[in-house]
Parts: sequence; structure tokens; C-alpha cells
Amino acid sequence: MRLLTYMQNGKEHAGVLSRDNTAVIKLKDLLSKSGIEMEMDIAGLLELGDDEFIKALEEIRDRFQYDEINLDDVKLCAPIKYPARNLICLGTNYSDHVMEVRKSYPTLKVDMPEEPIYFSKAAWPITGDGDAIPANEGIVSQLDYEVELAVVIGKEGKDISREKAEDYIFGYTIANDVSARKVQSGKKQWFKGKSFDGFSPMGPWIVTKDEIPFPVKLDMKAWINGELRQDSNTEQMIFDIPYIIEDLSKGMTLRKGDIILTGTPAGVGLGFNPPKYIGKGDSVKLWIEKIGEIENRVE
Repeated sequence: MRLLTYMQNGKEHAGVLSRDNTAVIKLKDLLSKSGIEMEMDIAGLLELGDDEFIKALEEIRDRFQYDEINLDDVKLCAPIKYPARNLICLGTNYSDHVMEVRKSYPTLKVDMPEEPIYFSKAAWPITGDGDAIPANEGIVSQLDYEVELAVVIGKEGKDISREKAEDYIFGYTIANDVSARKVQSGKKQWFKGKSFDGFSPMGPWIVTKDEIPFPVKLDMKAWINGELRQDSNTEQMIFDIPYIIEDLSKGMTLRKGDIILTGTPAGVGLGFNPPKYIGKGDSVKLWIEKIGEIENRVE
């Protein structure tokens, strides 16, 4: 099932896609059929429901008729606009990305990481499909893009084994880890260069885990102004999703609604020599197999 947040007549609502993925059904209408008379956002649904509840909700969607809204008639927003905590991100987690940096910058010492490189990214609010990425002219001179598979946690857990990692996943979405490279390197850590307002486009919806076979093997691409820049597969991850969840949860509780960005493959602007950064007027389109695509313009 695909869960989304959309805007209609100036108001945001939570919804799900119809079975054929062409129309939107208001989440409130589905909840009403299950005996819950209230409106809530996707984050609220995560707090309320477990896997069985989500499966039941999907069955309710398919059993009844609803007032459907054509997908083309709504504005898609970030599925979870205000996450409860910062985004949890992985740096240097694709082998092809490490190799491209080595090739483009042979004087730099870039090793395959022996342990995951984690950092936090502030994202309040998260940017939706079609929304602007701020150019921040005068502040940012090396603006970059990164297509990433984002994992949404659906069950609270600590000290999770990799064998049980999928049990704690709610679903997946697409994220763009927009980065101000000069700020990122100049501050000697990554938080500020990753956390400008509007630097976390995400969407177009969350696809529940039952629609994507595990372990995850998905093609992913990024186009800048129609030029294909990133073209890889999640198999290129150095540390896969089960490893990440097991490692992160050692002594640290993962909570419902946590969002983990799992890293980016080769083809980012920094990976070219000379670099191919983005700027005002550029279009950035990201696609991940079995999820969909999001597109944002730098303004």
C-alpha cells in the first residue's frame, strides 16, 4: 500500500493510493470503515498501527467504494512533513561512490569504510515533490544532490538482530540528501552542510514493506535537467539495511517514525572532475524502482 500526504483546496490530508495507483482515497474514510472516527496524519497512523492493522486497512480499501480523487488533481506533499526526530543518515555507503571519488580525485585518500558513518540531518519541515530546493545564493556555492532509499521505522526496538530487521520496518520512500559541499567540508563535520531549510526532499509516498521483497534490491536513478547522472542499485550498499538496523539499535532505541537515509551511489556532482554541482533553475528528478519518482527545482 502507498500512503501519502496531499494538499487539496489549501488543506493537507493523509491518504492512500487506490489499488491501481491512479487515485487518492482520504485516510479518514478508511479509518471510519475500521471504526476509528478521526483524522490523522501518516505519523499518527504509525503510532496507532502495527503490521496487522496496516494489512487490515489495505483490505478495507479494496473491499469498499470511496470518493476517489484523481491523483493529477492534488498537490503531493512530503509523506511525513515533521518527523519526530532528525533524519538518521549514512555517509559513504555505496562502493561505486567510493570508487568514483577515488578516480576523480586520486590525491585524496578515500577508503572503503570499515564501520558505518552516521550523521544527523535536521529536516523540519521535509520538502515535498515539486517543492523548491533553496539555492541559498551567497551562502552556498557547491550545491549537490544525492538520491537515497529512505527506510521508515514502524516498530520500536533496541538491540535488534539483523534476522529480525524487517519486522521493524514500516516502509520505504525516496529522499534527496541535498548538500552544501563547501559548508560540509569547511565545518569539519556534516550536520550544518546537510541541514539547510529545504534540503530534504522526500516522497512521493511511503510504500509499505510488503510491496518490496526483502532483502531490498532496487534500481535507482537521478537526472539533472534530463541528464542521467546517478544509475545504480541498492546492492551497491557497503552496509545493507539489516546491518544498519542491527548496528544502529545496539544500545539505542529506534522509534516509530524514525527515518534512515541509507546512502547514495555514484554520480553525485562532487564525483565528477570538474564537479557538476547544481544551481538556480536546475531540475533534479529522482527515481527508485517499485516506489516512483520525485522532482524538485532549485530556486
